[in-house]
Amino acid sequence: MSDTLMKALAFDNQVRIYVVTATDTVEEARRRHETWHTATAAFGRTLIATTLLSANLKGEDTLSVEIKGTGPIGSIHADGSPNGYIRGFVKNPHVALELNEAGKLDVSGAVGLPGSLTVRKFIQGGEPFSGQVALISGELGEDFTYYMAVSEQTPSAIGLSVLINPDESVKAAGGFMIQMLPDATEETIVAVEKQLASLGRFSDLIDLGLSPEELLAKLVGEDNYKILAQNGVQFHCHCSHDYYAAQLIRVQDEDLTAMIEEDHGAEIVCHYCNEKYHYSEEELIAIRESKA
Repeated sequence: MSDTLMKALAFDNQVRIYVVTATDTVEEARRRHETWHTATAAFGRTLIATTLLSANLKGEDTLSVEIKGTGPIGSIHADGSPNGYIRGFVKNPHVALELNEAGKLDVSGAVGLPGSLTVRKFIQGGEPFSGQVALISGELGEDFTYYMAVSEQTPSAIGLSVLINPDESVKAAGGFMIQMLPDATEETIVAVEKQLASLGRFSDLIDLGLSPEELLAKLVGEDNYKILAQNGVQFHCHCSHDYYAAQLIRVQDEDLTAMIEEDHGAEIVCHYCNEKYHYSEEELIAIRESKA
């Protein structure tokens, strides 16, 4: 089953819900950045949350998330768009901590408190929006829930899950975001809370191979939702050889000359996807001459 983001309404249109399966997406991110298991869990949760938040965007709008803590992972960055494209990187990918007291991956220890969560939205034709909150747990699900309540004034419940195989690959990854709409009754709020309390680990449900629609039923109950839309999700970076060639045009002439005469070429590595782009001496000369 390919990764999917599903949007729906539930409880007679009193609740908005997003569900995403992201096992392949997080595995692709892990493979590209060679993250170790604790870093993979933290990175994966951030990618999943960014996908969920991006679901509210439209058209060419984009969104950027930055987690900056005091733990060994350093910082986590992720970009998302409404078409399901997601990309990101971690400052220190080689973080593998002992399990925490609950016997789970110590994401909070990898992220480290104190810290901050920043979300930047770039809206076509509008002013950029930036919101920031302090990290309250470092487990990230609670932190994104806190961000939605404080910065966007939208009461939400966000669940983020990543399971790792013994060989460091991603076993299961996914998440959900449930938002109470203005006309939600107290009875509905209690019903949602009970449903979530009985859910167990979301990643275990994904690991069972449940479809997004089956996951929706687990979250809000059978025959209690209306699907609005769904689209694919994948790790995707818009970098290219031509993109970075255009960036090289901005490099000072003396630096380009050093690349040509001393290095006889250049290599650029994309932070977001770890793709490497090579530029020959002849290409660099052509770039320098194009600036004349």
